[in-house]
Amino acid sequence: MDDRFNTIAGWVLGAGIVALGSSVLAGEIFHNERPEKMGYPIEGVVAEGEDGAAEQPIETFLASADAAKGEQVFKKCAACHNAEPGGANALGPALYGVMGNPVAGHPGFAFSAALKEKGGQWDWAQMNAWLSNPKKFAPGTKMTFAGLGNPEERANLMAFLNSRDASPLPVPAAPAAAEPTDDAAAKAGSGQGDGAQKAENEPVLTEQQTGANPKNVGGEGAAKLTGSRDAKKTQ
Repeated sequence: MDDRFNTIAGWVLGAGIVALGSSVLAGEIFHNERPEKMGYPIEGVVAEGEDGAAEQPIETFLASADAAKGEQVFKKCAACHNAEPGGANALGPALYGVMGNPVAGHPGFAFSAALKEKGGQWDWAQMNAWLSNPKKFAPGTKMTFAGLGNPEERANLMAFLNSRDASPLPVPAAPAAAEPTDDAAAKAGSGQGDGAQKAENEPVLTEQQTGANPKNVGGEGAAKLTGSRDAKKTQ
């Protein structure tokens, strides 16, 4: 009895080892990596944000930006920055009065060479590009934050940072919306006008010109001519 049990147990154990080995071998042969983007691409369809022309200018969002909402967005930055007057540098530089100041110009902070080489000032365009994608704005920066992809959040955050300044920058005006043009309607209207003009210029044929067929009579004088012919018949 014991020999039979040991034989069965040995077969079960052997089968398990073979199954495990087969699974490992299959995994090595048919190894698949997770794609960067999930799903299947559809030809002719552009995902939101992939087409640069689809996003509205940041000035459009700045015109209605809310500093109070920007303060809530700033909580994502509070682990490394503060925006209080006279605040000390932390992992990142203090940001009180940053709008309008030179890029990488806050005293007492060791900025990366990549950011120092950018130059210029933190105006609306520079700050928008930085908040959108710091590594793209200054490749080699020590900033580890991935950026804010939502332009409305960026506008609100910039409005908050601008409010944390004794001399805030003037908010740029929103660009004027382009008036839509309807070429089809214009062409249709033009065609109707040509038809009306043509109708007005259409000559009125006399009874002698139309001959015996009254269907040839047209224009404003048609009824009068027909009436005169009927009058002659009655006479």
